[in-house]
Amino acid sequence: MAVTVEKEAIFEREPIPRAVAALSVPTVISSLVTVIYSMADTYFVGLLNAPVQTAAVTLAAPVLLAFNAVNNLFGVGSSSMMSRSLGRKDMETVRLSSAFGFYGALICGILFSLLCTVFRPGLLGVLGADVETISATSAYLDWTVTIGAVPAILNVVMAYMIRSEGASVNASIGTMSGCLLNIALDPVFVLPWGFNMGAEGAGLATCISNCFALIYFLVYLWIKRGKSCVNISPRSFKLRRNVVLGVCTVGIPAAIQNLLNVIGSTVLNNLAAPFGAAVLAAMGICSKINMVPMYLAMGLAQGVMPLISYNFASGNTKRMKAAMGFTMKIAESLLIVSAAVMFFGSNPLVRFFIEDADTVAFGSLFLKGFCLAQPFLAIDFLCVSTFQAVGMGKESLAFAIMRKPVLEIPFMYLLNFLFPLYGLPFAQALTEVFMSALAGAVMIRFLRRLSHGGGPGRGPSICTDKPAA
Repeated sequence: MAVTVEKEAIFEREPIPRAVAALSVPTVISSLVTVIYSMADTYFVGLLNAPVQTAAVTLAAPVLLAFNAVNNLFGVGSSSMMSRSLGRKDMETVRLSSAFGFYGALICGILFSLLCTVFRPGLLGVLGADVETISATSAYLDWTVTIGAVPAILNVVMAYMIRSEGASVNASIGTMSGCLLNIALDPVFVLPWGFNMGAEGAGLATCISNCFALIYFLVYLWIKRGKSCVNISPRSFKLRRNVVLGVCTVGIPAAIQNLLNVIGSTVLNNLAAPFGAAVLAAMGICSKINMVPMYLAMGLAQGVMPLISYNFASGNTKRMKAAMGFTMKIAESLLIVSAAVMFFGSNPLVRFFIEDADTVAFGSLFLKGFCLAQPFLAIDFLCVSTFQAVGMGKESLAFAIMRKPVLEIPFMYLLNFLFPLYGLPFAQALTEVFMSALAGAVMIRFLRRLSHGGGPGRGPSICTDKPAA
């Protein structure tokens, strides 16, 4: 097994705009389709014009976000390790890293499902569910977590690993196929003309679509066996020190970041819950709309990660910097346009999901606060993705801790105290202003160090680890 000529061309020789497009466009499309499918639950449940059902999907959202902690631990961690190993032509470490990522995600997915099911009563209380919303929220979690956690986690991790070897199109096809199936199934299970299951039906559609995506990736790897660098054979699952450290050094900070996102989302819901189901529904709808630019920025940053990792490991820092600069220009332009659209079109955007007058009124105001953060997301996300790509685990961890517990959550409480309810949507904007400034400063320091022949941090770089025995 070796790096193919086609993959070498993307990583080493293609013009930067073409290489970035080849890796990032499929990832961005996949990310946007993922957002659309996430929004589909809210949209079709919203057609019932029952704020309690929409609130149930909102309250369950932090648990689904928690999947991303496992996804990032084994997806971001293993894919970064794989790309850097490809840059060194160390195919043995690529093989071991992919197996460790797959089976680590499988084991954690099973544990996640069991824990959330056993401790469901306490979990519902933490999420902010009350007598009015507890039944619908629990039914939604039955399908998305108790039954659906393992396929939901595995298909994302496998997409990361397949993308790490330059096969972004194939990774995106798998992700999008599941998303499109979910969109098709939602109305069948949710609406009165179908099975009329409400929020529970949305959860069932999500579960089926994730199972479908997982089957696609398993079939893809079976067809590509011997050609793909991704190896999920049980015989390759070995706890080699350099592999475990290489994956976890990058993956753990990424996982912590997502766990903190879950905490932030839970705090936001709990602060909004006392104001009623309409407010919760509006907050949930705005959060889903706000995911479009967020996932656009994340898709661009994640798509270019293999290119950055490969060229950093191979010593071609000039090409790495060019890829980063080009991606930043594209991301910043797109997010500025997105912020303007959401600010001036807030009312019709919220009304697209629900016709309830109170929910629309609250949502229109909330969305204007959310969108102010977008111009700063491009800087923040690309910088942190670069730190992950080159193995700067300490920096990634520091930014994960800074974002939620140090900045955004305190801002939520402060703004809610000063401007009850209406201050909440502005916490993210204040946070991203600080985060983008800090990330930019660390990035400039890192690039200067590279220019003088230094590594990504003090001590030996992960990319200099010896190949696995």
